[in-house]
Amino acid sequence: MSPTASTADSAFLRIVDVVKDFGGYKAVNNVNLDIAKGEIFALLGSSGCGKTTLLRMLAGFETPTSGRIILNGQDLAGLPPYERPLNMMFQSYALFPHLTVWDNIAFGLQRDGLGRDEVASRVEAMLKLVQLGKFAKRKPHQLSGGQQQRVALARSLAKQPQLLLLDEPLGALDKKLREQTQIELVNIIEQVGVTCVMVTHDQEEAMTMASRIAIMSEGRFLQVGSPSDIYETPQTRFVADFIGNVNLMDGSVSVDEPDHVIIDCADCKHYVGHGITGTQGMPVTVALRPEKIAVTRDKPESEYNAAPGTIEEMSYFGSFTVFHVKLASGQMLKVSMANTERHRDDELTWGDQVWAHWSDAAHVVLTS
Repeated sequence: MSPTASTADSAFLRIVDVVKDFGGYKAVNNVNLDIAKGEIFALLGSSGCGKTTLLRMLAGFETPTSGRIILNGQDLAGLPPYERPLNMMFQSYALFPHLTVWDNIAFGLQRDGLGRDEVASRVEAMLKLVQLGKFAKRKPHQLSGGQQQRVALARSLAKQPQLLLLDEPLGALDKKLREQTQIELVNIIEQVGVTCVMVTHDQEEAMTMASRIAIMSEGRFLQVGSPSDIYETPQTRFVADFIGNVNLMDGSVSVDEPDHVIIDCADCKHYVGHGITGTQGMPVTVALRPEKIAVTRDKPESEYNAAPGTIEEMSYFGSFTVFHVKLASGQMLKVSMANTERHRDDELTWGDQVWAHWSDAAHVVLTS
């Protein structure tokens, strides 16, 4: 993975107190962020959260209402897009349909006045990097979606930008090709060593490609961290619910000790194997990922971390099966279990009475 800002001596890209106000509506609201050189950083959020507006401010297409954007020690304020040491790749790729692959990659270099030999050298290097040398004379319409995406990337990297901006880079590809291209794209970016900020609404894309992710909502960062940090230790109910699948169970703290906490919920008592910063009786939400829950017919021995229910729905996905277990309160608990055997003697099915149970390290306790 790329280095994170915490391991870097100093931030390569600094976003300081940035605000973008559209007539009283703050699309970006006092955002601060440090990004390390060589990092692939993802802005993730639903439509209208402010991620694209922030990317456009980095590119120079929008001007911050207040705040500063500093790239490699240079304040970008007042610099038009064409003078900024960065390049942006759009979801549509924006390739010139009348130009060949070679000419598409060369276009920006020629506009910058580079010599013919330098242009040829860089174009050939980019074609080799994205493995499209044999397609150099083809037009964009003669390429697949994934190949067009690599041409757009080659064109963006040919000018050797300090910062690469990606706006929904794989949004035009179908699911299988998108998954395949994610790894290719990361390998190319890391091979070049360019710092990258990408915008996406696709959680899997962000988790696969980025070394760190910022979850945005209503113009603010709710949490910034590595993919595993965001998924395993969400800091708010919104983040837990936004990333992946999660079961949220509301309750209150009945025992609050330094090394464990007991939380009473409608369907069970949760024993959490660590302390929290809280008080007895305070309302909390317990977050449980589906893959951290097991379903069996037999009742577990412990009185904690278990709830009886009925299998209402089940979906087979090949490598795993998702069970929807209806608890006594009416809450539906989603459970994901790996299919490690081809056939089981105790196959579970619709209508079965079961127990859902989990370990004391499976929970995340949320107070907001």
